[in-house]
Amino acid sequence: MATDFKTIPIIDVSPLLAKWDDPKMGEDPGVSEVVRQLDQACREAGFFYVKGHGIPYSLIKEVRNATHKYFGLPYEEKIKIKMSAATGFRGYQRLGENITKGIPDMHEAIDCYREVKQGMYGALGKVMEGSNRWPVNPPNFNSLMEEYISLCTDLSRKIMRGVALALGGSPDEFEGERAGDPFWVMRIIGYPGVSGANGQDIPENDIGCGAHTDYGLLTLVNQDDDIPALQVRNLSGEWIWAVPVPGTFVCNIGDMLKIWSNGLYDSTLHRVINNSPKYRVCVAFFYEPNFDSAVEPLDICKQRTGGTKKFERAVYGEHLVNKVQTNFG
Repeated sequence: MATDFKTIPIIDVSPLLAKWDDPKMGEDPGVSEVVRQLDQACREAGFFYVKGHGIPYSLIKEVRNATHKYFGLPYEEKIKIKMSAATGFRGYQRLGENITKGIPDMHEAIDCYREVKQGMYGALGKVMEGSNRWPVNPPNFNSLMEEYISLCTDLSRKIMRGVALALGGSPDEFEGERAGDPFWVMRIIGYPGVSGANGQDIPENDIGCGAHTDYGLLTLVNQDDDIPALQVRNLSGEWIWAVPVPGTFVCNIGDMLKIWSNGLYDSTLHRVINNSPKYRVCVAFFYEPNFDSAVEPLDICKQRTGGTKKFERAVYGEHLVNKVQTNFG
């Protein structure tokens, strides 16, 4: 459960990455310290910054630059990859098309999902069948994003090995049937700046993205370095700014990890408000369980929380499809 945290911790995960495939990684002092920090951050805030992650800053920046270029194109150009139910909900959505709790969000986005081939998950995956729709402009957009997705998937898997140790399990607790064949989601998002330089008196429906929790295991947020916009809610209901820290990712945990941890770790409410006159971009990568994974509290977590199962079993794919079908206007 989140606490009354006032700041979001920064965790250097490089010792974890150096030993991630060592069967005895949990015995390494450097790994143990990272695991301790992960446990504290997941308990207290559900959010933390990740540094020492090994993904080149030049690539992180290039991904944002390409995103700025795409959203700077005329609407007629962007709409060429329009999202619809027929595209498996992949592609471009215009400003106000994404809905959070009944209110249109003031952002535009490209939604991407791991490819789902026809019949891959039977009836469960029918809605999500399709391939990603990439723009032809900027010309390197597709290859750039696919390289980035590959690196984010790899990093997330390694962080999850640390989270598994933090929960008291083995490093490969989330491999195999749980998340050994992880689904992923990526949202490439643009938030228009407010009119006028003072950024005051923003009406309620000008929220870039309404308060929500993420659906899966772990999120890596790549946000513009110079525009604070992401806010995280603490236990008292205060909104704490996740101010950009150049070279880091903002990382947070999702609904499925909340269930697996039996509530030891909570998926924290967060929202986006761009008070700046500048256009802001953010690329959010969501590392998820296997699409057809049945998620229920881990035995080790039940033991640590009084022996009672606090959450019912959920199938990740059902959870995702339900959210996707209610998120668009």
